[in-house]
Amino acid sequence: MMQNVLNLTDKAADRVKSLIDKSGDEAVVGLRVGVKKGGCSGMEYFVEYAAEKTAMEEEVQDKGVRIFIEPTAFMFLLGSTMDYHEDRMTSGFTFENPNETARCGCGQSVAF
Repeated sequence: MMQNVLNLTDKAADRVKSLIDKSGDEAVVGLRVGVKKGGCSGMEYFVEYAAEKTAMEEEVQDKGVRIFIEPTAFMFLLGSTMDYHEDRMTSGFTFENPNETARCGCGQSVAF
């Protein structure tokens, strides 16, 4: 069996389902995940709503949700796990990524 580019924890999958349900947009079918330049370490993860799979994207179906991986992020995300963390002060998706070489002190950006 082939491993997904990105795996989701149960918490992440539940949060994706919740976000899609609450989006109010029937066209939203999943989330798009990628990386972009930014932050003090050079790169940041981003997550956004997706209405469809675009050309060259990898589609991950895990725990009943669809995640679309931007083509430029594929190699950066390979073997990663997406989780969802919530506490009294913050909430959001987090990534356990074996490809990271550094992470800034605030945890908002990474280097590859």
